[in-house]
Amino acid sequence: METDEAALVARAVAGDRAALGEVIAHLQDPLYRLALRMTGRPADAEDAVQEILIRVVTRLSTWRGEAALRTWAYRVGANYLISQHRRSAVERDQVGLDEFGASLLDGLATEDYRGPEATLLAEEVRLSCTQAVLQCLSRDERIAFVLGEVFGLSVAEAAWVLDITPAAYQKRWERAKQRLGAFLRGACGLANPAAPCRCARRVTRAGELGRIDPARPVYTKHAVRPGGRTVAEAAAQLRDLRDAAAVLTAHPDYAAPREKIAAITGLLDSGRFPLLD
Repeated sequence: METDEAALVARAVAGDRAALGEVIAHLQDPLYRLALRMTGRPADAEDAVQEILIRVVTRLSTWRGEAALRTWAYRVGANYLISQHRRSAVERDQVGLDEFGASLLDGLATEDYRGPEATLLAEEVRLSCTQAVLQCLSRDERIAFVLGEVFGLSVAEAAWVLDITPAAYQKRWERAKQRLGAFLRGACGLANPAAPCRCARRVTRAGELGRIDPARPVYTKHAVRPGGRTVAEAAAQLRDLRDAAAVLTAHPDYAAPREKIAAITGLLDSGRFPLLD
């Protein structure tokens, strides 16, 4: 992406399709990852990111440089994901952290899974489980945690994205971190070696419950953006850090499905949307 965001956006607003494509390319993957963390499943995130990108593009002329372009796009995305996006399939099945923790012990094996692709499936359990843990939070708490911990925004930036005061954001973020940290230290062997749950001992039960599909892993086979953190690199980061926050943040740098992005370009070219009004 060209260094001068203002110049790029001006060209896009003026009708330069190449500039518009560059803006979309710059924003599509981070917005997809935001949607994925908020909805819990790739299929729901794909639907959400299409809507978010259309909103970003059709509002592009309103960006005044008050924040970096990506931060401004997070604001558009957060507003949609908090207040307007329909409840995802994972969210409809939402339970509290206590109930979710109890479910992790149901059917927990006494030994690690030793079947085909044991390492890959244990990683699939980890990645799907940490997505599900976030769904135990309210949307307000979830977005606060994701912006601060996963995307590394400062308190001031995250507060601006959510249109709340820095003090209010700080309180919400800290509450989410405390709740998640207490849960993981009590339940998750990755965060606390003394805790009972182990990913490799959840593989069989997770498959039985439909939480993973051993024949078609979702997260370990998901496309990663070029040059981004892979599944193996995310796992290595987790081993190095080994704390509650790392359990939830050590995910690959997933890429938005390119066919969905192509569909967005087609929609914009179709004339159905007032482009850059």
